[in-house]
Amino acid sequence: MKKILIIDTGGTFNKVYNPITGDLDIDTTGVAIKSITKNWLIELTFINIIGKDSLDMVDNDREKILQTIQSSNCKSIIVIHGTDTIDKTAQYLLNVKMDREIILTGAMVPFSINPIEATANLTSAYGYLQKLEQNGLYIALNGIINFYNRVKKNREKGKFEETMVYKNKF
Repeated sequence: MKKILIIDTGGTFNKVYNPITGDLDIDTTGVAIKSITKNWLIELTFINIIGKDSLDMVDNDREKILQTIQSSNCKSIIVIHGTDTIDKTAQYLLNVKMDREIILTGAMVPFSINPIEATANLTSAYGYLQKLEQNGLYIALNGIINFYNRVKKNREKGKFEETMVYKNKF
């Protein structure tokens, strides 16, 4: 089994209802990740580094993700990220030396409201990463796992789709 680092940056994946304000706040304690992985018999490390909705992310946040990846000794990394700007972060991460396997994932429905999508996306990313033999940057969402430039959010349909891009930087 590969040693995997999960970098949690927030996003809808981690949102929980705040009964006082009525808002969906981002949990930074990893409740969703711990719930999903509690029975996995693996060596898994996770850290929360940002705790933001991806619409609130700026390049300084993306730089923090990049620096966390570069400073890690893990070659297999999952980044939990909001779905609205996951593509922008993927583009930014092209600055990392691709001597590792990185999969970005998230959810459009909070784990705390309906755990199915978040669970499916994280477990898909994890399973794919276990068998992956090619370094690169990938996105795993809605049952689609492919290079970062082959998976796009279709805002009209409210889901991710595979694109027909055949050139790959890796």
